[in-house]
Amino acid sequence: MTALPDLKVELAGLTLKNPVMTASGTFGYGEEFADYVNLAELGAIVVKGLSLNSKLGNPPPRIVETASGMLNTIGLQNIGVHVFVQEKLPRLRRFGVPIIANVYGETIEEYRAVSEILTNCRGCAALEINISCPNVKKGGISFGLEGESAAEVTAEVKKVTDLPVIVKLSPQARSITEVAKSVEAAGADAISLINTIPGMAVDIHTRKSRLSQVTGGLSGPAIKPIALKMVWDVIKTVSIPVIGVGGIMTAQDALEYLIVGARAIQVGTANFIDPRATVKIIEGISLYLRQKGARSVRDIIGTFEES
Repeated sequence: MTALPDLKVELAGLTLKNPVMTASGTFGYGEEFADYVNLAELGAIVVKGLSLNSKLGNPPPRIVETASGMLNTIGLQNIGVHVFVQEKLPRLRRFGVPIIANVYGETIEEYRAVSEILTNCRGCAALEINISCPNVKKGGISFGLEGESAAEVTAEVKKVTDLPVIVKLSPQARSITEVAKSVEAAGADAISLINTIPGMAVDIHTRKSRLSQVTGGLSGPAIKPIALKMVWDVIKTVSIPVIGVGGIMTAQDALEYLIVGARAIQVGTANFIDPRATVKIIEGISLYLRQKGARSVRDIIGTFEES
């Protein structure tokens, strides 16, 4: 009997049993999917974004289906880091899968505070820093638009944690490669990209937005070619590991990211369509490797040829 391919990958000091992670905001706090997926089979779970205090998010309607995707304006609704640490994280630990906490804040002080709380609890394997958030001290401009502000958040988080720090980049950055270089220089252990792309949808009968906040973030298959290109650009720019995110619905989608050099991938919108999407993608990657005679997923990572 032929041995199954080795799917294990190393990422920022973590060993993942396979390169398939969940994307923040699409998998709840993880446990919600336990009836559908053996969570222990996943490479890692990235939980819903956490702020210092609980947040209600935006009023409905806040999700709209679009051609080949969806728009959302959830508004980063969450239970707050204290409740997560006390109620959610202890239950997640029993699944034996790395738990990565997505962190966001409206000030650098909030990023620091949330990161410090998560560092001092048991069971959090790494932090993913969402720099697509509005910096309230600078008129609501996203921390991720410029390298300087992105680097400042990264450096301040690194001061209060010894956990691996993954910085999630915004596609709205004026130069995503410059932001990537800046966060790498500031100490980021890995980079994930991309976050959602701004978009909107109009109700032609009311002549109003179909979302309560007029615009929202576009995700799903429609953004994959854009995300894949940005991931490739960043991989050529930095030396730290890169995690590919955006429009991954199938194993083929995931393999494209891995071939261009992503060390791991995150599955997002697909979870809303099929709660078992992650495990199907893991199975599909394994099947592809067997068909190609590859002994390890590491044999195909970064094998893209430009010509």
